[in-house]
Amino acid sequence: MLTAFRWLIRIVSGLIALGVVAALLVYYILSRSLVDYNEDFTVAGITAPVEIVRNNDNVPHIFGKTDEDVFFALGFAHAQDRLWQMTMLRRTAQGRLSELFGPATVKVDELMRRYDLYGLALQSAEVQDEQTTRALEAYSRGVNAWIEEVNKGARGRGAPEFFLFEPEISAWAPADSIAILKLMALQLSSALQTEVLRARVSLLLPNDRLADILPDDPGQGVIALPDYASLVPGVAPLVAPVRFAQGPFSPVADPGMAGASNAWAAMPERSAAGGSLLANDPHLGLTAPTIWYLARLELASGGVIGGTIPGVPLVLVGRSDKLGWGLTTAYVDDQDVVIEELNPDNPEEYRTPDGWARFESRQSIVKVKDAEPVTLTLRWSKNGPILPGGHYDLGSITPAGHVAAISWTALSGEDRSISGAMALMRAQGLDAALEAGRMVVAPAQNVMLADETGIAMQVMGALPARDPGHPSQGRLPALGSDARVGFKGVLPYEDNPREVRPVSGLLGNTNNKTVDRPFPKHVSFDWGDTQRIQRWLTLMKAREVHTRESFIEAQLDTVNPTARALLPLIGADLWFTGEAAPEGTPERLRQKALVLLAEWNGEMNEHLPEPLIAEAWLRALMQRLIQDELGAMSESFTHISPVFIERVYRNVGGASVWCDVIQSAAVESCTDIARIALDEALLQLTERYGDNIESWRWGDAHQATHDHPVLGEVPFLKYFVNIRQSTSGGDDTLMRGVTRGEGPEPYQNVHSAGYRGVYDFADPDSSVFITATGQSGHPLSRHYDDLGELWRRGEYIPMSLDPELARAAAAGVMVLTPESQ
Repeated sequence: MLTAFRWLIRIVSGLIALGVVAALLVYYILSRSLVDYNEDFTVAGITAPVEIVRNNDNVPHIFGKTDEDVFFALGFAHAQDRLWQMTMLRRTAQGRLSELFGPATVKVDELMRRYDLYGLALQSAEVQDEQTTRALEAYSRGVNAWIEEVNKGARGRGAPEFFLFEPEISAWAPADSIAILKLMALQLSSALQTEVLRARVSLLLPNDRLADILPDDPGQGVIALPDYASLVPGVAPLVAPVRFAQGPFSPVADPGMAGASNAWAAMPERSAAGGSLLANDPHLGLTAPTIWYLARLELASGGVIGGTIPGVPLVLVGRSDKLGWGLTTAYVDDQDVVIEELNPDNPEEYRTPDGWARFESRQSIVKVKDAEPVTLTLRWSKNGPILPGGHYDLGSITPAGHVAAISWTALSGEDRSISGAMALMRAQGLDAALEAGRMVVAPAQNVMLADETGIAMQVMGALPARDPGHPSQGRLPALGSDARVGFKGVLPYEDNPREVRPVSGLLGNTNNKTVDRPFPKHVSFDWGDTQRIQRWLTLMKAREVHTRESFIEAQLDTVNPTARALLPLIGADLWFTGEAAPEGTPERLRQKALVLLAEWNGEMNEHLPEPLIAEAWLRALMQRLIQDELGAMSESFTHISPVFIERVYRNVGGASVWCDVIQSAAVESCTDIARIALDEALLQLTERYGDNIESWRWGDAHQATHDHPVLGEVPFLKYFVNIRQSTSGGDDTLMRGVTRGEGPEPYQNVHSAGYRGVYDFADPDSSVFITATGQSGHPLSRHYDDLGELWRRGEYIPMSLDPELARAAAAGVMVLTPESQ
C-alpha cells in the first residue's frame, strides 16, 4: 500500500511538472510575438531613418523626414500591435472569413460578396488624389515590412491567434484600407434595418398605432405614411421577430446598435481660458482589443494626434496644433430597399419604368474550411445589388415573384472618402476642414470642428437625391417599376447641414435630430437620440463659460434623463400609496423599490440598486405594452423607446390604448400595467440577486463586455482574452453604455465610447484622450488592457505633441533605417 502511494505521488508530481513545462513552452511560443519596442530594424521602402517613440502608455509618436516615411512607420506600428485585428477586418470586407472559420461565417461572406465592398475599394483606389495615394502605398509598405519581419524572424507568427488559424498573411494593399472604411460605413448604417422593421410592423398595426411605436420624431407622427401592403401588395403579415445579425463577425447591427457618439464644442468667448474647446466620444461595439489605436504623426503640415483604426493611415478623430475634429453618426437615410418584379417568362430580367431589363450578374466562389466551396450568383439591378431573403429578413417583406435590391451611397467605385479624411487631418483651420468634406461619401458623419478662431459642425457624406413624389419617401421599401423610386444621384454638398461659429457659442450633437427640413432634403426621418441631448443642454446652460474640466464632466455624466422623465409619469398613481405591507410579500418589495426610486436623482452609478430597478421596470413595461399587439414580433424591440412610453402615458393621440390587454376581458389601465411590470421586474431581480434590495448593484449587471471576437467564446481561453468591467451609465446617459437588451444578461454593456478625447486650444498640450482597452492586441502584453481601468474610472492620459514628454519614461524607442544606409 505504501509503495502504491509513493508511486501515486510520483505520478501526480510528474504530471504537474509536465503541466508546468507545457505551460512554460506555450508561453514561450506565444510570447515570441510580443514586440520589443526598443528593437531597431533595417527596412526597404523609406527614404531616411524614422523614429517611433512609444510613450509610457504605448502611444507611438512617429517622426520621419517625409510624410510617406511617417505613414510607413504607422503601418509598421499598426501591424506590430494589431496584425490579427487588421487581417480580420480585411477578411470581413473581402468576404473571406469562411476560409478560416468554416460554415459559421458563410452568411457573412455571402453578404460581403453581394455588396462587393472590396471590388468597389479596388476601383476607388484608382481615383484618390496623389497625396492620399502616396500615403496609402507607403502605409501598405510599412505593414508588409513587418509581415516580412515576422516571416523571417520567428516572431510567433505575428499574433497568438495565427497558431490556431491559417498563418499565411497576404500582402497589404491600398484597397485594403479603403475596404475597411467601407466596412465601417456598413457597420454604422441602419436605415435598411429600420425600413424592414417598419414594413413588418406596418403589416400588423394600423397607421395611427405605427406612429406610436415607430415615430419619426417626438411630436411628429407618421399618419401620412402609406401602409406597406398598399405599396407592395402580396406580402403576408408575420409575427416572428426580425433578426438582423448573422452570426460571428456580422457587420450588420440591430437598429439602435449601428452607431452613436457625442461631440460638443465651445467658442473661445464661451471658454474660461479663452480658447476653443472640443469633446468627442464615438460609440461602437466593445471588443478586445478596442477598434481604436492612439497615435501621433509628425507630418509636413504639423503634428497630429488622436484615434486611428488599424488598417487605415488616418487620425480619424483627434487634433493638431491648429485644428480639432470629432465625429458622430449623422443618421443619414442613405439606404433604400427597392423591390424588383421578376419577369415570369425570364427570371434574369426585372421590370423597370421603361420595361424589362436584364440583371448584371457574375459568379463568385466562397472557399469554406472543412466543407465544399459555395458558388454564388451575384446580381445587380440599376438600383443596386440583389440580396436574397435570408439577409436582413428581406424575405418576410418581399412578395413572390420579386427580389430586393439595395440602394446605398457607399456602393460607389469612385469613393474618395479617404482622400477627404486625409485632407481634414492636414487642414490648418475651419475653412479648409469644411472644404475637405466635399470628397466624403460614406460613412456619413457629423464632423465637429474647432480651431483657434471658432467652431463648426458639418455633415460630411453623400445625401441621396430622391424624387419629391417618392411613394414612401424612403421610409418603406417600394417597387422599382415606379419611376419615382430609387436614388436620383446625390444632393450638392452645399445642401449638407452646416453650422459655423454659432451666435450661442456652443455646438453639440448626440445623434439627435440636426435639421428640420422637408423631404427630400430632410437628411433622415430616424435619429439616434431624443434623450441625451436634453441632458447635454441642461449641463451646457448651467455655466456661462466652460473649461476642459466641465467638458470632461459632461462626457462622464451618468444622469439618466429617460428615468427622470418617465418614472414620475408611469408611477404617478403608485408612489406612497396604501399601508405598509408585511415583510416578505411582493407588495412590500414594491413599496421598498418605489421609496428608493422616489429619492433617486437618476444617476446610473454602478454601486447603486436604483438604476437596476429602473431599467428592469422600464424594460418589463415596454414588453407588457407591446406584447399583445405584436406577439413574438415584440422581441424585435430589445430596448425601451422613451418616446413611445411617454406617448402612451400622456395618451398622445389615444396611445393609452396600448395599456389594455386585448386578449383579456377586463380593461387594464396604464397604472395596472405599470404595477404589474414593476412586480415582474422585482421578481426577476430577486431570483438573480437575492432578497436584499439594498445590496443590488447596477455594476454587477452592467458589466462592459470587451470580448475577443474569435476566442471570446472558447472555454478556458476566454478568461485570458476577454475583459469585463463593472461600469456606470446606461442607454440614455451621456457616458453611454448600451445594454445588450436580450438573452440571460440583458443589462451587459456592449456598445460604448471606445475613445474619449477633450481638446483645449487655449493650451493644446493639456488635451487628453483615452481608449477602452489598451494599445496592444496581444493578450500577454501589459498594454492589452492597461488603459481599460483608467477608462472605466473616467480617467484620461495626456494628449501632447511635445516630443520630450513622449520620450520621458518611454516604453521604447524604435528606429527604422532604410536598407541603403
